Amino acid sequence: MLKDIIFSMVIGGMAGIAGHVRKHGKIIMPRKTKRFIFLGFLEEMLLGSVAAFLIMIYTTPNSMIETIFLSALAGISGDIILTNFRALNENKEKES
Repeated sequence: MLKDIIFSMVIGGMAGIAGHVRKHGKIIMPRKTKRFIFLGFLEEMLLGSVAAFLIMIYTTPNSMIETIFLSALAGISGDIILTNFRALNENKEKES
């Protein structure tokens, strides 16, 4: 079970990186500014890994194909959720 969870997190992280490259056209490295730390591609990778971890714990797939499919889907979904969250914050700022 632990091997499946680790494998799932790796697949989810790779899907997160693929979503990052699709969105930005390149890999943006982490950097520190005066106000905050920008995580770059690590943000999407971590979000994809956590999403894949949660999906694995919740569903417990029976085969390796299901594990790969659900992990990749979770990694891509993590990127979509992050994009929607940012859009909602921007809309709140514009209304204020």
